[in-house]
Amino acid sequence: MKRLRPILLLLAVLAASFAKPAHAQNAPTVRASQQTSQSAAAYSLPPDKLKQAIDYSRVRVVLGFAESGWGILQLVLILALGIAAWMERVAVGASGNRWAQGFLFTFLLLLIITILTLPLDMIGHHEAVAYGQSVQGWGSWFGDQAKSFGLTFVLGGLFVMLLFWVMRKSPRRWWFWFWIPAIAAVIFGVFISPVLIDPLFYKFQPLEKTDPTLVAQLEQVVQRGGISIPPDHMFLMQASAKVTGLNAYVTGIGPSKRVVVWDTTIQKATPNEILFIFGHEMGHYVLGHIRATIEFSAALLLIEFYLMYLATGWLIRRYGPAWGVPSQHDWSALVVLVLVLSILSFVSEPIFNSYSRIQEHAADVYGQEAIHGIVADPQTTAQQAFQLLGETSLVNPSPNRFVEFWTFSHPSISERAAFAATYNPWLPGHHPKYFQH
Repeated sequence: MKRLRPILLLLAVLAASFAKPAHAQNAPTVRASQQTSQSAAAYSLPPDKLKQAIDYSRVRVVLGFAESGWGILQLVLILALGIAAWMERVAVGASGNRWAQGFLFTFLLLLIITILTLPLDMIGHHEAVAYGQSVQGWGSWFGDQAKSFGLTFVLGGLFVMLLFWVMRKSPRRWWFWFWIPAIAAVIFGVFISPVLIDPLFYKFQPLEKTDPTLVAQLEQVVQRGGISIPPDHMFLMQASAKVTGLNAYVTGIGPSKRVVVWDTTIQKATPNEILFIFGHEMGHYVLGHIRATIEFSAALLLIEFYLMYLATGWLIRRYGPAWGVPSQHDWSALVVLVLVLSILSFVSEPIFNSYSRIQEHAADVYGQEAIHGIVADPQTTAQQAFQLLGETSLVNPSPNRFVEFWTFSHPSISERAAFAATYNPWLPGHHPKYFQH
């Protein structure tokens, strides 16, 4: 369902997932000349794994750009071949009720896009299995696709109805009035996702029942960060049923806030490495990244919605008669809106990712400082954690700079490992950034 991202952005269902804004612009860095040599020493792979990592990286890059390009092209074809106009005729002919029309049009659009993108999705899953990144069978995989489709249809249909209602009420300012509930939906989505959405795709169980020792260690890091997450809000996620990667994080807001540790992390990482991975993720909360994410996303969405309004109006005036899209009030105009937002989403991707990389570096700094005094050697622990993450996920030690700039939401593993190995603010004359003692 990755190519449905522009639709979900338009519907404000998953807008918060596009960017993680920065918090600490003064986060410690190392010089580029130092990074080159240090990176190779801090993160490396044996020859056989290195070849796999380079090959898998190439596959992912090609698929990623192919998916973006095909996502835009298929929308152009849906318009140019008159499919959008046909879907509207079907929806309007099926019922005189606008709710029925809107949901039927949304269903047809999602179905066509899903079918058109299914081959690339299947290739992506096949390659993930082939390179040992996924162990999910096809039955389970198709089940997840069906769940994603159902969620997108239900939530998307509601937002389509809201969007067209706002358009009718305010033809010139709809982009602004729709932006307000879109942001509200983002905030609500952050709250509700760990409670209702995540359990649809993975099984969770109390971490205290499976690993009470780890819970006690995590509580030390939580207390050091000054946040409150009781043990009954710590969960083990059975990621190993589908993937081989590692993770431990904090999710949700308010009453839904919780700690989640993947079972793959417990299987493969040492307790100290888990504490660092968790400390990094906790840093996003303590440093205010959730709030900043929403603020940053809100600003970018407002700009994109306004540009979408301008571009959609121009496209309908210029090509509407040929496409069978008379005005922005017709259901078929939704395809034009999604097309414009797909292009804006692709073009703005480096902006989101550049911002996210700064934020992720700040969280790396915080995570390393958070385990100081709990872990004997934070530098080695953090560097080894990145080595493990890179090996497990087959991360290329030397990614293409353009690809890194355009698609990486995190600094490269090599740079992160090199920084971790050398960052020691407790030396004489140095000072930690986030912890004073």
